[in-house]
Amino acid sequence: MTIADRYPVLHTPARWEWGGLDVRFSTDLPPDELVTNVHVICFVGDRIVLCRDDRDVWLLPGGTREEAESVHDCVVRELYEEAGAELAGPIHWIGAHYATTDRPLPYRPWQPHPHKAWLWSTADVVLTGAPTNPDDAEQILEVRAFPAAEAVRISASDGPHLPELLTLAMELHHGR
Repeated sequence: MTIADRYPVLHTPARWEWGGLDVRFSTDLPPDELVTNVHVICFVGDRIVLCRDDRDVWLLPGGTREEAESVHDCVVRELYEEAGAELAGPIHWIGAHYATTDRPLPYRPWQPHPHKAWLWSTADVVLTGAPTNPDDAEQILEVRAFPAAEAVRISASDGPHLPELLTLAMELHHGR
């Protein structure tokens, strides 16, 4: 049985209306020049970190890459901004959502257009402080490390594919 067979919702093509995006998940990693966003399934021991924003959505830390920013530097910055977290081990890349937008212009001028990718990873982290909540980012109200089963359930508030993504992340992260 393939990963796609085991995680059918994650692998079903989807439409993310908020960005005018048609997306499809793959465990094949994208070339660096396509990566516009990075997100991290953060582990504190066996717990998974989720961040609650001002819409009352529980989300994974991550976000948009800045101009000329490396993927690694984006991960470090986003963990600090959204979760008040620091890496406590290596980043492990697990897959990406490949996206094509129907918007006439890229979200940021330096981003690839119309094709792009959201890169997903896992990492062990330490929660070291409060999120910094930059003005141009999601406003995070709460950061918590949940037991895995609860994190999987709660993650659905940010999209139907996330419970399967977290389950895949746990499988791959704990198998290392």
